[in-house]
Amino acid sequence: MASVNMTPIDTAQPAATVTPADPGSREVPPDQADPSLTDVEDVAKALNVDPAVGLSDDEAQRRLEQFGRNELASGPKTPKWKKFLQQFQDPLVYLLLAATLISLVAWFIERANAQPGAEGGEALPFDAIVIVLILIVNAVLGYLQEAKAEQAVDALAKMTAPQTSVLRGGKVSRIDTSEVVPGDILVLGEGDSVSADGRLFAAASLRIAEASLTGESVPVGKKPATLEQAKALGDRTNMVFNGTAVTQGTGRAIITGTGMDTQVGKIAEMLSHTNDEATPLQKEMNRVSKILGIAVVIIAVVVLIALATVEGFHDIHDVIDSLLLAVSLAVAAVPEGLATILTVVLALGVQRMAQHHAIVKKLSSVETLGSASVICSDKTGTLTRNEMTVERVVTPSGEVQITGTGYAPQGRMVAQDGSDDIDAELAHEVLTTLAAGSIANDGDLRQSGSGDPHGTWEAVGDPTEVSLIVAARKVKAMSRFSNFERVAEIPFTSERKRMAVIAKDNADSGKLTVFAKGAPDVLLGYCTHIAVGNAVRRLTDGDRETILATVERLSSQAYRTLGQAYRPLETQSLADVPGVRSNAAGQVTDIAEQSETIETGLVWAGMVGIIDPPRTEVRASVAEAHRAGIRTVMITGDHPLTASRIASDLGIIETGDAGHKALTGDQLDDFADDAVLDKATSEVSVYARVAPEHKLKIVESLQRQGNIVAMTGDGVNDAPAVKSADIGVAMGITGTEVTKESANMILADDNFSTIVSAVREGRGIFDNIRKFLRYLLSSNVGEVFTVFGGVMFAGFLGITQPGTAGVTVPLLATQLLWINLLTDAAPALAMGVDKSSEDMMARPPRKVTDRVIDAPMWGDIIFIGIIMAAVTLIGMDMHLAGGLFTDRSVSALGHEAQMVEARTMGFTILVFAQMFNALASRSHLQSAFKGLFVNKWLWGAIAISALLQLVVIYVPFLNSAFGTVPLEPVDWLECIGLALFVLIASELRKVVLRLRDRSVTR
Repeated sequence: MASVNMTPIDTAQPAATVTPADPGSREVPPDQADPSLTDVEDVAKALNVDPAVGLSDDEAQRRLEQFGRNELASGPKTPKWKKFLQQFQDPLVYLLLAATLISLVAWFIERANAQPGAEGGEALPFDAIVIVLILIVNAVLGYLQEAKAEQAVDALAKMTAPQTSVLRGGKVSRIDTSEVVPGDILVLGEGDSVSADGRLFAAASLRIAEASLTGESVPVGKKPATLEQAKALGDRTNMVFNGTAVTQGTGRAIITGTGMDTQVGKIAEMLSHTNDEATPLQKEMNRVSKILGIAVVIIAVVVLIALATVEGFHDIHDVIDSLLLAVSLAVAAVPEGLATILTVVLALGVQRMAQHHAIVKKLSSVETLGSASVICSDKTGTLTRNEMTVERVVTPSGEVQITGTGYAPQGRMVAQDGSDDIDAELAHEVLTTLAAGSIANDGDLRQSGSGDPHGTWEAVGDPTEVSLIVAARKVKAMSRFSNFERVAEIPFTSERKRMAVIAKDNADSGKLTVFAKGAPDVLLGYCTHIAVGNAVRRLTDGDRETILATVERLSSQAYRTLGQAYRPLETQSLADVPGVRSNAAGQVTDIAEQSETIETGLVWAGMVGIIDPPRTEVRASVAEAHRAGIRTVMITGDHPLTASRIASDLGIIETGDAGHKALTGDQLDDFADDAVLDKATSEVSVYARVAPEHKLKIVESLQRQGNIVAMTGDGVNDAPAVKSADIGVAMGITGTEVTKESANMILADDNFSTIVSAVREGRGIFDNIRKFLRYLLSSNVGEVFTVFGGVMFAGFLGITQPGTAGVTVPLLATQLLWINLLTDAAPALAMGVDKSSEDMMARPPRKVTDRVIDAPMWGDIIFIGIIMAAVTLIGMDMHLAGGLFTDRSVSALGHEAQMVEARTMGFTILVFAQMFNALASRSHLQSAFKGLFVNKWLWGAIAISALLQLVVIYVPFLNSAFGTVPLEPVDWLECIGLALFVLIASELRKVVLRLRDRSVTR
């Protein structure tokens, strides 16, 4: 990264560097080299570059190695060890660590108070050791999962990396912005982001928005002329700066500074890395975690107070038992790895979107996608194919058709009846019209594979402009105009709706002619004459009416119309044109500012009708969006009738209402206040002849009505509307870098259907998040209820015997933590990639204000938690003497042996109950048996969990660590049978809920 002074770069030595002026200073020290005060030739010489050729690839690579990448320095990366320790920075983990400490204290107390000659309890604090080990395992899993999520996000970042046009080896190339080096020739066009600081040497109507650097709200006009004295940044009109944006015109500049040695690089505090703010979903998960933690503490305090009041603490063992109860409750409540699983599920979903051409830049955008209620879309290229084709040419003498479609210049001129019988005067007018449109043009047509007759033809530039070049080549219109050489341009802007090129005729002493094209109704206002055959006459009111009527007719047939005109200037110099101002040297440097003078007195040549066929898949996507409660709004700069016709064909508006459903930009401007505008935008779905500022108006109006708005954009002027929308969508192919930077999502294929697919995917991700939240929380609540119920009803269930003092926990903390390790990781992640439900796109959009865990879900969580606790305690009761369902054979065992066996039963029942709960939690209403085997990942996770449970029961050394004993086959039947009740109860509840919903809808 470097900025260079005016000392020439030596190929063997690094270029000398100087410190750029402080952005806030008003003057630059006179002895400091400043490119703005140096002639372009001297800047080029200092940087060893020919502005007409640019750097070679080898030289650019050498300078990249010498100066470094064109990137702003970021803060040091977080070390891996610190990322690992961050896995423990969670309130619920703190609760578990406190539980570990309590368990250790209880073990020490028990050992210290052991009677002489006794074993003194456990030889090692197994509870504490297992809790710590499982916390470490969970942290490792979390670290690995987050690393995978980061890799996914980094991959997406590479897909959306900004690119820059530079001149290298005499050819314009698109390269990654990070590879720009000092001495590169920067090629600028409307909508480009300026990627480095540079000295301008060519400009045509160039205006750059520098608000991000200087605070100047109005785009600054740029000129290559060398400044006479040092000026502040905002007044350096011959310099371009990194981070600014081209709003109009074209230009070229020599790069003088990259990376941290640009002006933006010096403003470190403005561009310093900021921590990612927690998303609404993450905030709600934090809130739920805190609620669970507080609830556990309250339950533990209440139970301990109740036990102390009823039974009292008679000795140290009572205190130990009470402490172990607190540990068990803490472990039962904590859904380990919840935040990590959430991040990974979002990252996996975003990766799937990228595979379907929707590149989501931030994980948080996935939440908003599922809530979209309105999609505002451009027409050209998004709803249509962006393969513009000239089909009609209308001139004063008649109308012809041009055959052939697409960009291949293969076709011919035919009469309206398809014959070749075309009048000579009409043919002459058609050739003149198409030639004028081809000369007043910034597009290009190229064929891939040099010399290959079968190579694919590609449009370079605006497809509408390229369609004129294609049509002209089809009829060989340029053969009579090949002697014209372009010398100046008045560029097209969305406000002007026209462009003009001044060309000299090398066959006629270099005399100049203005060629113009634009919206027919706009261009016609600058015409005073009309060309009929080989003659030119005054344009009459009748001519104007006929032309405008033709525009209406073609527009009603979904054609985009462009008018062509010309004006012979009969001079070799613009300075000689009446009314045109020139400088002291006789040069005209501000052509665009004098456009009104140059573009007057035009001769109308004719117009073309251009068709851009709708994408065949869009109509189905519009219908799908409609079923999902999402309204599609079409916004275009085209004629209202063209817009309405396309909208009707695509199903955006009803057939037959096409002529009454389009609002124009002028009509939007005429609305008296926001209330009138809001009423209109709530009813109208087609907007035509709109400027970029109207898009922003429409977005803000829809948002005031409570809509979640997705807005597409491609041009630099679309950036404010895209940024203001809830979901800003930039075009990946035609979109400018500025718009891509403002957007939340980029369409790699510029296709409207991709937006609908992304919304569908967003809804699916959100549904899956709700599935595993329902599953995790109901399972953890079941564990809490099991511990709470086991303590409160210990005597009733046989957990404590008559005369027993103190507290006996139904399940050990290590057992509960093992359950959570099994159920929190693999099954929850598997549910995160579950197949979407069939009715997902038949539901209305979710409101952003809606809770992720709403009242119906809390109902599911509590209901399943109660059932889970009940079957677990019943299973334990069956193996304890003195309970309700006691197996009398257990009476032969002592109470301590009974508790070990009962805990093993309860432990196993709870594991399998949660596995059945995983199947039940896939839907609030839909039966678990519908699509039961669709999610193979879930079944794999269940199988692994079952296998691990067998290991912990039948491996001897794990029996000691987890307080288990091997089970008999009949015990397994009891475990599976009782656990199955969770699925049965859930299915019965869903039946009741479905019947209730049906009765409500009748």
